Amino acid sequence: MATPSASGETGEGRAPRPRRDREANRGKLLAAAREVFRDHGLRATLDDVARHAGLGVGTAYRHFPNKQALIDELVDDMFARVEEATREGAEDADAWRGLTVGLERVAELQALDRGLREVVLHSDRAVPAGLRHREQIRRNVDLVVERAKRQGVLRADVEPWDLVVIQQMLAAVTERSGEPELWRRYLRLLLDGLRAGPERTEPLPGEDYGKRLDVRGSNWIGPPSPSADVQGTPRD
Repeated sequence: MATPSASGETGEGRAPRPRRDREANRGKLLAAAREVFRDHGLRATLDDVARHAGLGVGTAYRHFPNKQALIDELVDDMFARVEEATREGAEDADAWRGLTVGLERVAELQALDRGLREVVLHSDRAVPAGLRHREQIRRNVDLVVERAKRQGVLRADVEPWDLVVIQQMLAAVTERSGEPELWRRYLRLLLDGLRAGPERTEPLPGEDYGKRLDVRGSNWIGPPSPSADVQGTPRD
């Protein structure tokens, strides 16, 4: 008969059932939360998530002290995927392809994940979890814009923050229309405006506004103010 080791594993290297059950329940909660927030947005409660996972509310609160803690973990994963998409775009030898595919992949994430879309559109619902990815995302976007200009495929007066605003616009298309694929039409129209070409005769307006707003800073993925709270989140 196998006996537990000091680490809590049995002689066969298997973790005790309570630990496996705990990990399985956490996985169920995270999977359920993705579906609940996708379908109902961030207004859904931790109780809603527990019910969707087929678990008791007490089990949910043992894993996550409140809904904000659950959202933090999910949003961290969401922005990790955004970071990966922008990194792959920045590393593509064809800068135009890297830029367009990166925009498309992030827009797909927004369209499929209502929780991420709400974070992008509503800064009052932004959570600190996205902050650790922000600087790397910013560097990736800066790099792909610089390389696209250097290769002569991106109009010279486009700035990196323009891509952030485009993502917000595409998210708004899905949010307002309820059509998860409609953003593709407007991305194509916007890409035509981004591409360098001899027909570009008028400079883009609003450069000073963009620099002043700094849409890639705290107004994009910033923590809520101390008095703010995600709707439906139990306070400690």
